[in-house]
Amino acid sequence: MIVHLTSADFKAMPWTNGRGTTLELLRIEREGCLILRLSRALVVEDGPFSLFPGLERNLTVLSGPGFSLVGEGLHCQALPLQPVGFSGDILVQVAGVTAPSEDFNVMSARSLKHPQVWVQQAGQVAEDCAILALATGRIGGLSVAQYDLVVTDQPLRHDMTVIAVRSAELFSPR
Repeated sequence: MIVHLTSADFKAMPWTNGRGTTLELLRIEREGCLILRLSRALVVEDGPFSLFPGLERNLTVLSGPGFSLVGEGLHCQALPLQPVGFSGDILVQVAGVTAPSEDFNVMSARSLKHPQVWVQQAGQVAEDCAILALATGRIGGLSVAQYDLVVTDQPLRHDMTVIAVRSAELFSPR
């Protein structure tokens, strides 16, 4: 199975805290509960992240200088193309924003195995994952635009740097 999602498939959603919007790329629910969500958002100022009790979060800065994530038991730098994981249960503050930074977010139900999130360089093969294109190019036989998402259970070579997300939930019956 290969599914190619483009900007026409994505949905703008307001942040739970009302301070911005998220572009939802993929959402999987089971029995009305969120189990996996992939999205992009723009962070433009210091302030609180939304709380997501029962979810694990992973954030990767796509563009811009990045920022700090600070919360109970958490103090880390969100830097370009370096995935950072944290709990959706804790109040997290963004600090040190010096310029807008766009990020890629993976949220998953804590009761499930956490997804793997990694950056993969051009020329490599990805399979059994969702692949976020970081530039225009090719993923397997598909022509993709920057930030298109390809979900595949087949091995696909890509000619640009990508972010890959592996989760059994991508291929489980809905």
